[in-house]
Amino acid sequence: MPSEWIARHDQTVALQGEWTLAHYRDIKSALAQSDIGQLTHETVSLDAITRLDTAGAVLIIELIGVEKATSVAEWAAELPKEQQALLIRIAEAMNAPLDVAQPSHSRINQALASVGLQMVGLWSQQRQLLAFIGLVIATLFHLALRPRRWRLTATVAHIQQSGLNAVPIVALLTFMVGAVVAFLGATVLQDFGATIYTIDLVAFSFLREFGVLLAAILLAGRTASAFTAQIGAMKSNEEIDALQAQGLDPIELLVLPRVMAMLISLPMLAFVGMLSGLAGGAMVTSLSLDISLTQFMITLQKDVSVTHFLVGLSKAPVFAFVIAVIGCLEGFKVSGSAQSVGEHTTSSVVQSIFMVILIDAVAALFFMEMGW
Repeated sequence: MPSEWIARHDQTVALQGEWTLAHYRDIKSALAQSDIGQLTHETVSLDAITRLDTAGAVLIIELIGVEKATSVAEWAAELPKEQQALLIRIAEAMNAPLDVAQPSHSRINQALASVGLQMVGLWSQQRQLLAFIGLVIATLFHLALRPRRWRLTATVAHIQQSGLNAVPIVALLTFMVGAVVAFLGATVLQDFGATIYTIDLVAFSFLREFGVLLAAILLAGRTASAFTAQIGAMKSNEEIDALQAQGLDPIELLVLPRVMAMLISLPMLAFVGMLSGLAGGAMVTSLSLDISLTQFMITLQKDVSVTHFLVGLSKAPVFAFVIAVIGCLEGFKVSGSAQSVGEHTTSSVVQSIFMVILIDAVAALFFMEMGW
């Protein structure tokens, strides 16, 4: 029997030397060549072991058994305490059952747990949004009386990107929707001999709702995603950390110019959407109902007051602020990977559209109750 790691003295088997990973193969070979089996009932001495690591401890436990290794402090008191603790810890790990029975849950419990997690996430998301809105408003008031710190160049650049460049798509979409609304209204009202009221239908729907709503939804998908991607890319590249290291405020540099640009752009786009929707309705009434453009304008002036235009336009700044804040907030949430940028970009679009429709529904109920 090799005497470098194993020695037998009468009824005692002494383990000695360095039982470490470096000698793992040699010790394993020596055990295979020896005539000893598992030393569960024999006297084993560990006093001569000079070094011991995890690999050596596993070999010793396989040799003496898990139960004997667990009680090593009782029969091998001369072994250093740290080596005793190592043997006990590994023995307990080797004795632990591998197959842990998973708790069974009913589908109802799983569904309720999923709903609960979604509600907790929604509540946390809304708290973050409210806190970020407060931070943006506080920074805006702080800079209101400091014109030198206004970022006019950045604001104008964002007005061009979010407002001017979006005019064609907003005008085209609202024109087509106006034509569809006029066509459907004429189809229904024709049965009652009231096709003239198609003008009122198009005017009321676009001045109060569709003009500003379609423009806001387009900007939610077009501009909010751009804000999130831009700020998220800066977050991934640690550019925001660099700004803070230089003593600059990211809210002042990155958020306020985008918010101000949206506050200026969306009312103008809503106005363009209203005019385009009315133009689409006028085209359909002129081609399908033989209502001339002059008669369309006279009816519009006589039946539709300017209050409807003001009601619709008053919602534009609220929509603009919410869209810009959500887009910027999701950009700051980006963790640093390309996948995170994509996830938060999608989240910003979904949240913006949801909040726009929710606020529009609440505003419609409010204006209806007020009689406006």
